[in-house]
Amino acid sequence: MTLKMNNFVKRTISAIVFGAVMLASLMTNRYVFGAVMLFALIVMMWEFLRMTCGKEYRYSQILSIVSGVTLFTLVYLYRGFHFPGRLVILAFIPVFILMINSLYVKDKSRFDKFANLYTAIIYIAVPWSLLNFAAFSPEGMFSGRLLLCFFIIIWGSDVGAYLFGMSLGQKYGRKLFPSISPKKSWIGFWGGMFMAIVISVVLYFTGLFPVTGESVAFDLSNCIVMAILLDIAGVYGDLIESQWKRHYDVKDSGRIIPGHGGLLDRFDSALIAVPIGIIYLVAWDALCI
Repeated sequence: MTLKMNNFVKRTISAIVFGAVMLASLMTNRYVFGAVMLFALIVMMWEFLRMTCGKEYRYSQILSIVSGVTLFTLVYLYRGFHFPGRLVILAFIPVFILMINSLYVKDKSRFDKFANLYTAIIYIAVPWSLLNFAAFSPEGMFSGRLLLCFFIIIWGSDVGAYLFGMSLGQKYGRKLFPSISPKKSWIGFWGGMFMAIVISVVLYFTGLFPVTGESVAFDLSNCIVMAILLDIAGVYGDLIESQWKRHYDVKDSGRIIPGHGGLLDRFDSALIAVPIGIIYLVAWDALCI
């Protein structure tokens, strides 16, 4: 009982600290946002590469992380400081070096692991860099409200899925993806979607959800559609990371958040969901012009 209580206290404190850092990064200024998100990117890529490559290809792992950092930084400067967009192509320089470096890998028997160096860039760095499109307006003004709402919906959906899944799904529900995540059920999935919709409605009527996209009005129906898309994409994001962890037989991607695992465990849903949300905003804006 004491051990369970200690774990609960540890998880609670970790969640509060994590939430405070996220809130500060999204609601203070562009510099805090950039620093926190860049740190998160580095940690997530490091966790993924440690899980998939272990101690092999250390120099190449650094190059992969440098590629991700370069991409995020250039997109950040482009959106927030009117950095010339064409110069974002500079992010491919470390990628090209990584490609050339592959020619000098001596042990070709484990060359399949080398592909994970590119996967880390596509799976983590590219979608994480898109956060800048939600945080900055086309004029370069910073506001983290939209991203904050995205994260609240995504994580609220996770909580709803857990509560419905544990209370009903384990006894009465069919499994969602038993080969990848045996505990996830369809009841948990629908419970998560219900929670996402409720949260989006609350955010809308409390005025927390920004009511504009790039240039057009964003009404309640759009907020609900956005919540549904975020929920579905978030489930896939969770399953994708679960598949990686199951393949490499690890429970958590890291230990940076005591009682919760790694940053990749916390942002796995967001890596898929946030880009989908941004694409929806851009598409809606384009259709309404």
